[in-house]
Amino acid sequence: FFPEERPVVWWAWGGRAIVFAVVAVYGWSFFRTPIRDLGDDPRFIHNVHLVFHEAGHAIFGVFGNEFLQFAGGTLGQLLMPVVLLVAFRWKNRDAFGAALAAWMLGQSLVDCAPYINDARTLGLTLVGGHTGQEVEGHDWEYLLTHLNLLHKDVFIAHYVLLAGRWVMALSLLWAALELGRQFQRLGGGAASGGCDRL
Repeated sequence: FFPEERPVVWWAWGGRAIVFAVVAVYGWSFFRTPIRDLGDDPRFIHNVHLVFHEAGHAIFGVFGNEFLQFAGGTLGQLLMPVVLLVAFRWKNRDAFGAALAAWMLGQSLVDCAPYINDARTLGLTLVGGHTGQEVEGHDWEYLLTHLNLLHKDVFIAHYVLLAGRWVMALSLLWAALELGRQFQRLGGGAASGGCDRL
């Protein structure tokens, strides 16, 4: 989880600390907001996930399998943070960036939970401005129906929500520990070739 130590300058550490504080404060609402309210009043980050969700439908739709195309939306929005996590941790050897990517993965799970929870009630507004009661195409109604799990939608949604919240919390802990490690290595204010990238 923690790469080899490199020199850290004050401005880089301070920038990371500010980002950490913003993410922690912004993320707090996802721990205290009920699942239904998360779906009725999606936050800004939902629109970020939505880009990769819709891209996932298009990408996995290439395989010509209808089930995979419906699942592709959720897969797309979950895979993107995983790709970022791997890139930050193993390519850039940036534990702080990887922790934020892991936080985004957890938040993406939280973002999926209201959609799963809505598989039978079909009350959420979908892309296009209509609810699942008005138009066909609710991903999780289709997926759970084909898996014979539609009656478990609320159960599954609450465990996905719980998993997402745990991932978010553990990711913030990871980021905080990395900030603590970097604080112990703080050098001067002038940047050098061996300094961490912000």
